[in-house]
Amino acid sequence: MRWEYKVVFVEAWQRVSVEGQESYPEAGERNTGFARRFLNGLGADGWEVCGVQAVMPGRSYLLLKRPLADGAEPDLSVSRRPNPNVP
Repeated sequence: MRWEYKVVFVEAWQRVSVEGQESYPEAGERNTGFARRFLNGLGADGWEVCGVQAVMPGRSYLLLKRPLADGAEPDLSVSRRPNPNVP
């Protein structure tokens, strides 16, 4: 089986970043509710957490995978931060 992967940065479930797309808890939402909602959304798209890399207290990377669709190729593009020195 072939896989594709996604990396998610989690900051104490107060902020989640996936390739520059930021997500935050809704007003009044508990951190655990935000975590469940966020992960359920990824799970509905076929993603499964396959690893966690803690980088410091409250900050970690979640590694997710899902089977690659027949005939599909994984996204090998690089997501880059905007360069503030380039107009």
